[in-house]
This record gives sequence, structure tokens and C-alpha cells, in this order.
Amino acid sequence: MKVQGEHLFKGTPQQVWDLFRDTEVMSAALPGTKKMELIGENIYEAVMNVRVGPVAGEFSGQLVISNENYPHSYTMTVEGRGKPGFMKGVGDVILKDQGGNQTSMEYVGEVQIGGKLAAVGQRLIDTVAKSIINQAFEILDNALTERVSADAEGREADYRKSSERDYAATVAKDLIKNVLKRTGSEDS
Repeated sequence: MKVQGEHLFKGTPQQVWDLFRDTEVMSAALPGTKKMELIGENIYEAVMNVRVGPVAGEFSGQLVISNENYPHSYTMTVEGRGKPGFMKGVGDVILKDQGGNQTSMEYVGEVQIGGKLAAVGQRLIDTVAKSIINQAFEILDNALTERVSADAEGREADYRKSSERDYAATVAKDLIKNVLKRTGSEDS
């Protein structure tokens, strides 16, 4: 499955880069994350609860950062396994200064999914993946705004992690919207 897109952050490339390296923020941005920690140079270990339709379970895996060009680009390799199956992926992240304290992020990658997880169907997986990405960007936007404000005010940043319930509700809304769009029932 190909994963690609763009997002505009309100911050400098350095601020966005640093945000992506903060395990507390990234853990909050990825729903279902039980643990995320740096275990070696550019190697992170994570444990996540994942649900895609009727398939759910815990995944353990690693995320490795390579090909760093601070603060412009890097490659991310992800590998995870659990009872519901496995996931392997590799992708590139490119940060571009847009001026005016804004940074665009482009990402492109390939993900392989196997086991019970792959059996739920590509459309369902695509919709859930897009929903997770959109929710992660919303959380990262809020975290970046909070970090910039906290730095300016000389205080600690206070990050709020969204609940798994809120995450599940948003995924459900996105799934319904996708089904309605396919059947032509959605109001424009």
C-alpha cells in the first residue's frame, strides 16, 4: 500500500524536526500507543494497540530513522508484529521552509500488511490509515503550537493525549463518510 501526502505546520523546519523526535509527543499523536522509547541512536521501540474493523490486537515493533539531512529530510523504516499480523514500511519525510514561520512536510512510503489485518480489505485499511494520519497531524499541530507558546513564555509544554475513545469515534465517522461517499448517499 502506498502512503503519501502533505501537511503544512506552523513552525520552522527545526521546530517540526524536533517535534518529530519527541517520544512523548509522538506517542500522544499515534492513537493506541502504550509505549514509545528511544533505545539506540535513531532507533525507537513501540507497543501499540491497533484496531481495524473487527481485527484488533497489540503490536510491538521498531522505528528506525536513517538518511538524516537535518532539518530537511530523513527516511523512516517501521516494522511491527502482533497476533493480528504484521506491518513493514519504509518512507521518506521532507520538510521545506515556506517562510512566515511555516513548514510543509511531504511524505511518501510503501507499507506491507499481512495476517488477519490484511484480510479486512484494502478500502477499510486505507480509510483507517487516512483517519490515523489526519488525527496525528491535528495532535502534532496542537503540540507544536503549545511548544512554541511554552518556549516564548518560559514554561514547560503541556501535551494532551487524545483518548482511544475519541480516536475510535473519529475513525468510525470517517468510515461512515467513506461508505456514504461510495454509495452516493452523502449530502454535498
